[in-house]
Amino acid sequence: MSSTPIKRTPVTWAVTIIAILFGLLTIKSGGSVLFIDGEARVQAGNYVPFVLWFNFMAGFAYLVAGVGLWRKERWAVWLATLIAMTTLAVFALFALHILNGGNYEQRTVIAMSARSLIWSLIAIFAWKSVLKKSTA
Repeated sequence: MSSTPIKRTPVTWAVTIIAILFGLLTIKSGGSVLFIDGEARVQAGNYVPFVLWFNFMAGFAYLVAGVGLWRKERWAVWLATLIAMTTLAVFALFALHILNGGNYEQRTVIAMSARSLIWSLIAIFAWKSVLKKSTA
């Protein structure tokens, strides 16, 4: 049985590579702070545990979503959307933490802003390139 090769645009290549690399980097950086009592933890400063745990766990979802988007799987659209929505929800909880006087690092604000933007854009791309084309 032969299958038709999936045609991928340069944008699909870029999006999937970004998702997968972002996942690998997120797992490495989060895991270094969570599981290795050393320089990475010291450098993290006033990290917020629930944000760190969320991002670490989300890194695995980034990998799965990246592979699914590469394969143009419909479920990957939903996963990318879920990642974007949960990232925004954790960002909102993080904002409440800050407003209640909790310690934090400014780089976490920047990182969560970037994660929110990147995954929102990936989800929009997924809806337009995978879901819309498969229903057309």
